[in-house]
Amino acid sequence: MARFTLLGTATIPGQGTELRLLQRNDEFAIKIAGISGELMNTRLHGSEDALATLACDRIVDRPSPSVLIGGLGMGFTLAAALNSLGDTAEVTVAELVPEVVEWNKGPLGSASGYPLSDARTRVHIGDVGELMRDAKGEYDAILLDVDNGPEGLTRKENDWIYSPDALKEARAALRPGGILAYWSAGQDNAFTARLKKAGYKVEAVTVRAHRPGKGAKHVIWLAW
Repeated sequence: MARFTLLGTATIPGQGTELRLLQRNDEFAIKIAGISGELMNTRLHGSEDALATLACDRIVDRPSPSVLIGGLGMGFTLAAALNSLGDTAEVTVAELVPEVVEWNKGPLGSASGYPLSDARTRVHIGDVGELMRDAKGEYDAILLDVDNGPEGLTRKENDWIYSPDALKEARAALRPGGILAYWSAGQDNAFTARLKKAGYKVEAVTVRAHRPGKGAKHVIWLAW
């Protein structure tokens, strides 16, 4: 079997953690230096797709829907959101690591169909929290996949995204009837309770990493 080839490295701002982009034939992976296993792989993106489709299905009939995505990753959530919405939609993706954006513009982008090239896409280099705090009734959906879940892995500062303050900011940033969605590698009953305490109705959906019936079980929280 062919071995992975290192294509690039990037440092997560404020953390010093190194991300590594690797390729083996038509397969790409992103790893965290010093941690075994993969953070992302282009073969396993069923739950990233589901983050977008489960939320966008609820807003698809709105005129000119506006969506905010926190975390570009390998582009699959962005691609699924664009595929779910019509020509009048606008999707803003916030990515903290500039190199991840460049990787998606390069060979990595082929796996998701180069969604950054879509005219409906807007890119913000920086923390998605900046956009959430500044927005007032701007988005129909906010989709957040910035870490492994409420129990963060890549960056301590990501804890804010799951905090009561963030849930309040998200509420203000959403249009009436908008949807807030979170991706997580696993279930977290405490976070479900936190969403409910913040006044949201909540549905925690179990999805597969690969495809229905295949791969690890991940969780999508839908809150409205």
